[in-house]
Amino acid sequence: MNFKTFEFKDFIYTALEEINFKEPTTVQERLIPIIKKGRSVIGQSQTGSGKTHTFLLPLISKINPELNEVQVVITAPSRELATQIYNAAAQMAKFSEPMIRVSNFVGGTDKERQIDKLKNQQPHIVIGTPGRILDLMNEQALFVHTAKQFVVDEADMTLDMGFLNEVDQIDGRLPDKLQMLVFSATIPEKLKPFLKKYMESPHQEEIKAKAVISDTIDNWLISTKGQDKNKLVFDLLTIGHPYLAIVFANTKTRVDEISDYLKAQGLKVAKIHGDIQPRERKRIMKQVQNLEYQYVVATDLAARGIDIEGVSHVINAEIPNDLEFFIHRVGRTGRKGLSGTAITLYEPSDDEAVSLIEKMGITFEPKAIKDGEIVDSFDRKRREKRTKKADELDIEMIGLMKKKKKKIKPGYKKKIKWAVAEKNKQKRKVERRASDRAKRKSKKQTY
Repeated sequence: MNFKTFEFKDFIYTALEEINFKEPTTVQERLIPIIKKGRSVIGQSQTGSGKTHTFLLPLISKINPELNEVQVVITAPSRELATQIYNAAAQMAKFSEPMIRVSNFVGGTDKERQIDKLKNQQPHIVIGTPGRILDLMNEQALFVHTAKQFVVDEADMTLDMGFLNEVDQIDGRLPDKLQMLVFSATIPEKLKPFLKKYMESPHQEEIKAKAVISDTIDNWLISTKGQDKNKLVFDLLTIGHPYLAIVFANTKTRVDEISDYLKAQGLKVAKIHGDIQPRERKRIMKQVQNLEYQYVVATDLAARGIDIEGVSHVINAEIPNDLEFFIHRVGRTGRKGLSGTAITLYEPSDDEAVSLIEKMGITFEPKAIKDGEIVDSFDRKRREKRTKKADELDIEMIGLMKKKKKKIKPGYKKKIKWAVAEKNKQKRKVERRASDRAKRKSKKQTY
């Protein structure tokens, strides 16, 4: 299938050609025909699956630019996501004649200026954060009652960030006859009452990822035991020579610590977290896109809220508290068929979290830094496997001992006797080594 199958307006194909979109993704292939028919949709698919163009392509193709009214409203839970959608919509809209007007309304921008602009002209497509859109509606500046389509993007994130009430209020003022499109990576239980309230018999489609993370990503696991974590991050960044690397940490404080350390080592580092002012964040993002920075240190705001092109390396300086974010973090690299490297640092206390990630279908390659190079390392469960193997050998010996009691040929008795003696010899050797290690350790602690 190619995009011609969908029979969009001609200007859409010019726009697709400019961004080199050749074939639809799975989510686009399945949902665009249904959206074109005017049905409400709940689309569940992972980050990077092509959700944004799944709703933008058919909706922009339907816009009547002759009408001076709002025809589509799109909400996103973060300024960065809203801006990302806006940029994609504006890229397509610029090829339309007459021109399709697209506006982006997010917090941290000049509201009074937006109100003055809206007095003269309403946009055809409204994109923004729920809070700012509702604010402009309450100011009697933005008139959304004419909209025919309403999109709630990243609905689970909207719920998590506490914006569902604002979305509820926006939806309550839209026409009864409305095509509603909800896109989300997951559909939590707390989201279902909202969907039931506003959506009547929607088409629901879950697009399962072919792999939990892209098969173009090398997924490495490195132990931090006994090492300076900040130095380890620095070493990984300078050994790997990334094109563009994002280092993820769980808290703003930790992001500041890593960022300050890397700067002290002479690296030029961009920092992104919730305490960075929106205007400053926007400026930093533009600089990152222009490759003025090679290294970005960020909280999970960047895992789903920001789309940075060309990320070659992702480093998890810490395993995320919400393990779902592991997929979102790693998904920043290896996009559009390009190769990428994801490196996760862990300490012994993280073992359970690593095991849970593995149960999600993710496989790690154990690595370590040795003599300034990243080399293969031991499986963190090697001791557990060794014990298991020893247990299996013990079972074998039990079998041999049982056979010894039976009347068997003399030659075979000697074989059994030798095997038992060898087994006991190995056991004593292991015990002796363990005892010597314990003595050395005790001696060190004394000094």
